[in-house]
Amino acid sequence: MTTVRGARARARIEITAAIKDEARTQLAAEGAAKLSLRAVARELGMVSSALYRYFPSRDDLLTALIVDAYDAVGAAAERAVADTAGQRPLDRWTAVCRAVRAWAVAHPHEYALIYGSPVPGYTAPQDTIAPAGRVGLVLVDIARRAHEGEGIALPSLPEELRPEAARLAADIAPDLPPALAVALVAAWSQLFGLISFEVFGHFHRVVEDREAFFATAARRLGQDVGLLPRG
Repeated sequence: MTTVRGARARARIEITAAIKDEARTQLAAEGAAKLSLRAVARELGMVSSALYRYFPSRDDLLTALIVDAYDAVGAAAERAVADTAGQRPLDRWTAVCRAVRAWAVAHPHEYALIYGSPVPGYTAPQDTIAPAGRVGLVLVDIARRAHEGEGIALPSLPEELRPEAARLAADIAPDLPPALAVALVAAWSQLFGLISFEVFGHFHRVVEDREAFFATAARRLGQDVGLLPRG
């Protein structure tokens, strides 16, 4: 019985992976709004009723793809920060940003799924929240370690922003100064703005050496946060 259950579990894992792979192919060809369980089943030679045993609805399949994408880009950020252990915070920040960009450029359709236009009729469930925060947590931790170690040049904080800054800090990093929390959120949003401009073609005939341009821009974002440059 144990052997049979193990075989069934492996088969389920393999079929689930095949369904998601085919769905990603459809994302690339048609976009998330046109993702269809029936079309996925047809391409895999399955009847629709069989596929529904794995994903009861289109939204369930979309959620699985979204979580996978967030986990993939989060893992890229975490590998980059691990690979740069012992380096200066600003260098680690830049390495993480470059790793996130590299993943996005290599997986533009999955990037579009999580950072592009909302899918009509789809509301992301709670399951997506933790995976969505993985990149942000890496960047916050770099700033936290810098703040505790070599220090940070805290950016100024306008008086009118102080209440919002206090709320942000309480939400994302209660142990950090509110001014730093504001700078981190601003840098996080600008990071994905830079990547989106490239992935969605807005740098066409504007920026040619995009890797060098991005590395410089990402480093400046780190400096805006208050990470100290070498020397």
